[in-house]
Amino acid sequence: MYFFIKQILFLFDPEKVHYFVMNLLRKILKISWMQKVISNYYHPGPDKGIRIWNIDFPNRIGLAAGFDKDGAYTRELASLGFGCIEIGTITPLAQSGNPKPRLFRIPDSNALINRMGFNNKGMDNALRNLSEIRNRNFVLGGNIGKNKDTPNEEAHTDYIKTWEVLYPWVDYFVINISSPNTPHLRELQEKEPLKLLLGKIKAETIRQHKTKPILVKISPDLSHGQLDDILEIILEIGMDGIVATNTTLSRAGIQESSTHDKETGGLSGAPLRNKSTEFIRYIHTYTNGKLPIIGVGGIFSAQDALEKIEAGASLVQLYTGFIFQGPGLIKEINKALMNQATA
Repeated sequence: MYFFIKQILFLFDPEKVHYFVMNLLRKILKISWMQKVISNYYHPGPDKGIRIWNIDFPNRIGLAAGFDKDGAYTRELASLGFGCIEIGTITPLAQSGNPKPRLFRIPDSNALINRMGFNNKGMDNALRNLSEIRNRNFVLGGNIGKNKDTPNEEAHTDYIKTWEVLYPWVDYFVINISSPNTPHLRELQEKEPLKLLLGKIKAETIRQHKTKPILVKISPDLSHGQLDDILEIILEIGMDGIVATNTTLSRAGIQESSTHDKETGGLSGAPLRNKSTEFIRYIHTYTNGKLPIIGVGGIFSAQDALEKIEAGASLVQLYTGFIFQGPGLIKEINKALMNQATA
């Protein structure tokens, strides 16, 4: 059924469709019998889940950051079978992001290009949204970033502010230094700036005696040398994990005849699948499996998810595959993981 619904939705602007669908889902879930129907369909049965960082994840499937930027739809998304919702990227101050249009579908290549630019309503708005959640039965991640106008030398202040405000409500945090859509942000992945940034964040967590895990989200456009430097710093400072990977500036794997193939921004979806899996395997080997990895990039089937887990990912996240394949993809992956666990 989703195939036919998608044909209609894809006729309209991606951003407008996004909010239309999420608001529609919210209204549907206010009907008690619809809640039961959706819950029964998308939650196929008991799952042992997985425990990482002393957090019990109901299952291994998460929603990647960027979909629910302000934490406004966490309960609705969890109803579709996600075990973890990662909100954000959230910055201290609200910002409108880059000019529209800034999100483009490339159906021929099962891909998206976005140049959103950390559009969000700021940390105080996210706090209000999260504080309204009751009886939460899913894990909540907070993806945090710096405001566009904050110089890189002062970036740590933005990350720490948002970390402090969201700390009571979020189970784990992700330091986003790899989006290609905020000017100079990726420079924070370079060796010295990264060591300074993560060192200051870690020092503050120690000073405040706060221990919730903090991960680092990396770009797939790094060289092996750059990746080695990042991993060395993460291990040295004692960060808790890594998210591999963000979107790519490469256009490898998309058809040049595509309507939007020349748009600037980060590419996500099927063309990124192999690259992100290679990064996961490399990180897992480099760290001897000691650093938990969240694998994200190009998951369009249960086999894609299993491939990332076999490469070394503890958890996986969906974004573009969720848009192209629909919520049935979550159920498909959950069932495959359950079958694998009982085999």
